[in-house]
Amino acid sequence: MTADAVTAPKILTERRGHVLLIGFNRPEKYNAFDLEMHHQLAAAYGLLDRDPELRCALVYANGKAFTAGLELTQWTPAFASGAWPELADHERDPFGLIPEKRVTKPIIFAMHGICFTVAIELALAADIRVAADDCRFGQIEVKRGIYAVGGATVRMVQEFGWGNAQKYLLTGDEFNAAEALRIGLVQEVVPAGQQFERGLAIAERVAAQAPLGVYASLKSSRIAIEHGDQAAIDRLVRDLAPIMDSDDVKEGVASFVERRPARFKGR
Repeated sequence: MTADAVTAPKILTERRGHVLLIGFNRPEKYNAFDLEMHHQLAAAYGLLDRDPELRCALVYANGKAFTAGLELTQWTPAFASGAWPELADHERDPFGLIPEKRVTKPIIFAMHGICFTVAIELALAADIRVAADDCRFGQIEVKRGIYAVGGATVRMVQEFGWGNAQKYLLTGDEFNAAEALRIGLVQEVVPAGQQFERGLAIAERVAAQAPLGVYASLKSSRIAIEHGDQAAIDRLVRDLAPIMDSDDVKEGVASFVERRPARFKGR
């Protein structure tokens, strides 16, 4: 093994315009998700959240597998403690389970190959998912003596429906990309090898829209899921009011009148 292999980051980041590319980079271990990857991913999410020039992220993976799941030898002591690893000030929760540590900007996943356990839970904490047609999904914790604690027991029910969620939570059975599309885990399926380009195209479309409007839309949708429809309804116009004075609203109106693409600045 070379020194580069030892020191290479397990999570890569690259700016592509207003999009932050976030890559799983432990291909020799099928991107098994260890504690170091967790913190590096949390740091990448923190970068996305803090930088006003970054409007959206695309999460992808290098190698044959998106991730084979948690590296249990590392996570077992953490789970036995009864608490998630503590996050630093510059980190954000990749699982979206800590409200004050949740990313406020959209995240798109481009998935391929083996997508076990943590792959599904991280994807469900994101916002739009694209799958290659070679994906193998599995929430297989019950086959290892534990159960899913990264959000699957809640978000699978929300997005798949009760029966579909329990079918895979309780059996640990694998399912393919077509089934993932049917139950709502992913929004598109593309030929293997095209998932990154398609995910990037979606991310760039999101990043081209008015940032304040995008973030407010995402916030409103989350309020509805987490606190109920009426809680979101009660805030709709109230939360829009301060945005109405923004430069982006003026640009949106001007671009409409002038029949040209808008050039939003996020202010």
